Amino acid sequence: MSTVATATAAPVAHARGRGGRVFTVVRRTAWLAGALFWSAFSVLEAVNHGWLAGTLALTFFVLPDLTFLVALDEAPRMAKGQLPPRAVPYYNAMHRALVPLALMALYTVGPVAVPALFAALCGWLAHISYDRAFGYGLRTKEGFQRG
Repeated sequence: MSTVATATAAPVAHARGRGGRVFTVVRRTAWLAGALFWSAFSVLEAVNHGWLAGTLALTFFVLPDLTFLVALDEAPRMAKGQLPPRAVPYYNAMHRALVPLALMALYTVGPVAVPALFAALCGWLAHISYDRAFGYGLRTKEGFQRG
């Protein structure tokens, strides 16, 4: 009986592992599609609304990864790939897609019409989407990538 249980359990475990990998590929592909969309949208906003929109889109594309500067003095003591714990809350806040999406929703219903701000939010979402597509996510409180 244990032989039968072992023989049937192995394919199930293997299928579950393969399904997890398939889901990861699908999820990362979706993030990449989103990244390309937000990149194209930020470029479109820059072309349509001028240098300020382009500058803000590029700035907000780079800005989320500059959160390590909060704890630059601690960086030499960290393990490879570890973000200083003091910088983690800032990094995680800048890498949550819900933040720029919520700001975008507020922008669309609000009375303010500043296209450069919308371009900046597009650049920010593009950054987050590329990170997720390439396997980078939020950090643990110790500063390592979450599993």
